[in-house]
Amino acid sequence: MILIADSGSTKCDWILVNKAGEVMGEFHTIGLNPYFHDEDEIHNAIKASPDLTAHAEEINAIYFYGAGSSSEKLCKVMEVGLIKSFANAKIFVEHDLKGAAFAAYKGEANITCILGTGSNSCYFDGHSVYEEVPSLAYILGDEGSGSFFGKKLLQAYFYKRLPDELAKSFHDSYALTVDELTHRVYNEPHANVYLASFMKFLGDHKEHELFQDWVLDGIRLFIKLHVKCFDQWNQVPIHFIGSVGHYFRPQLKRACELEGITLGQVI
Repeated sequence: MILIADSGSTKCDWILVNKAGEVMGEFHTIGLNPYFHDEDEIHNAIKASPDLTAHAEEINAIYFYGAGSSSEKLCKVMEVGLIKSFANAKIFVEHDLKGAAFAAYKGEANITCILGTGSNSCYFDGHSVYEEVPSLAYILGDEGSGSFFGKKLLQAYFYKRLPDELAKSFHDSYALTVDELTHRVYNEPHANVYLASFMKFLGDHKEHELFQDWVLDGIRLFIKLHVKCFDQWNQVPIHFIGSVGHYFRPQLKRACELEGITLGQVI
């Protein structure tokens, strides 16, 4: 049996397939990112899914594509955590960009982008993944991502820059204080996931013109920095994977039109 995992920072989706390629099970855990999780935390997160670990003995190969698995050292952290959970399996750990590129590939070279909790991009020729600029993560980068818009929303709320109706709705939904916010962001782990969780508020009010403008501008900024950095940006389709592109597809489509790029798949 083969286990394939696609992990962002918020959640990890696992698919179990047999030798014939038939799907035998689907499982979900928290996102596993070696930037934020050590070997034991990875092992414990997997143990928390008994439906997944019930198949541990029969799994002989694992292909793990994850956010943060971007260097040999970080991949090793993930590998050791997986070995603790699946002792009989050969472990293959790769960056989530490669998994995204495989998922979007339809036989032609393309630029594949991730717009989820974080953001990133690569050029894929069908054999190798190429990055032109790095992902600087949620403090310095992640343009167009859930954490990017979460920060923008929190700033607007506490700086009293939201329209009254949105400010009231935000207060009614969260009743968040500055002290609670700063403690959660600066003193507790996984601030990126916490910030991205506020993307739900934008989604609940996605018909509001302000949020439509925010998302449009944020995606255009991502395209300028992380798509147009490739020489081939106007020669190949641009695929987008992740919740931001999916739930805000009208803004994504409009951003691509305004920036003159060819929108490919939205997964």
